[in-house]
Amino acid sequence: MAKPLGLLRHCVRSLQKVQLVSGQNHGQLGQQHVRCASSLIDLPETHELLRKTCRDFADNELIPVAAQLDRDHMFPKEQVRQMGELGLMCMDVPESDGGTGLDYLAYAIAMEEISRGCASTGCIMSVNNSLYLGPILKNATAAQKEKFMTPFLSGEQVGCFALSEPGNGSDAGAASTTAQLQSGQWVLNGTKAWITNGYEAGATVVFATTDKSKKHKGISAFLVPKPMEGLSLGKKEDKLGINATSTCYLIFEDCAIPEDYLLGQPGMGFKIAMQTLDAGRIGIAAQGLGIAQAALDCAVDYALKRNSFGVPIAKMQTVQMKIADMETRLESARLLTWKAAMLKDAGRNFTKEAAMAKLAASETATFNAHNAIQILGGMGFVKDMPAERHYRDARITEIYEGTSDIQRIVIATNIFKEHGC
Repeated sequence: MAKPLGLLRHCVRSLQKVQLVSGQNHGQLGQQHVRCASSLIDLPETHELLRKTCRDFADNELIPVAAQLDRDHMFPKEQVRQMGELGLMCMDVPESDGGTGLDYLAYAIAMEEISRGCASTGCIMSVNNSLYLGPILKNATAAQKEKFMTPFLSGEQVGCFALSEPGNGSDAGAASTTAQLQSGQWVLNGTKAWITNGYEAGATVVFATTDKSKKHKGISAFLVPKPMEGLSLGKKEDKLGINATSTCYLIFEDCAIPEDYLLGQPGMGFKIAMQTLDAGRIGIAAQGLGIAQAALDCAVDYALKRNSFGVPIAKMQTVQMKIADMETRLESARLLTWKAAMLKDAGRNFTKEAAMAKLAASETATFNAHNAIQILGGMGFVKDMPAERHYRDARITEIYEGTSDIQRIVIATNIFKEHGC
């Protein structure tokens, strides 16, 4: 691919032309665009061009090495750097801030294609775009952006997001990590768990309690560079899937940071976290789509080549039923994901739709990966075929950034709000 970043810049220019003609500003797409895109006969030309670029990158740079990255638990440093050159590590950061300047629909499309090639690499891309850069873009000062955002746009550095703790699970408002203001410095103490990119990250967004009496309203967000005195890393977790990512504890022991490393205002942490997770769920939904598509592709390819009783097993109705269900669920989840992304781009509330998309896409990833193994039979159970990796990678999408149970609660709560309850 010649000058790939130029290709993404072309996407930006095309998108801006569409918005100019329809009187829209970046990030605030109007109803006309939403209706047009939601017809979903075809993607807009800009997004289709982006999709092809990311598909080619996944086919040429990720799929050939995905199995080795998984087997060796190897962080895909070179591939992430190349993605930075493509502009994929800072997709919705405006060009004025050094980013790619695309919308969230573009991000969802790119995330799916990258995750189809390698789910671990898609996870790294998601954390940097949604969880790290997302809250900084919306809440940081100009000085904070210069230090904590600009170096993380090129793929040379990645960030991470420290919300979860060993004891709080899905209760994001129960942060036992504390931050106390002492002599012009915030002093952090506590432990954060399940931190993706923990070993490789050059900085992290950390959530800590600054006023216990206010409960979740007493949580604040902080920007912490790595390495940092008083911040140590736990062992790398030996995980079921997404093994090319590092996952570890972040341990804060009298970790002192400057007072101006507070992100936003004191007590805004819980709100920042929830807003970040809303947007992040679109990225995880797209990751689930990529895994689901990869599992379907694997199953179809095998069904066409594997002969039984003298014919390809693709001719057998039991296999056809599985393939049909896989494709139907995948396409349904994709439409939900795109709708959530377009609502975000239109500046409308998308909390319920993001939860629906994440729920549907993650469960579709598991469903498709399971059925791919059933179609492959014994071959699906060995590491010579990618089906077993898709099966392992899929499972986490139902857990992180809110379990499937949490998504159902979010969906139901918003339905009751819509009915005035």
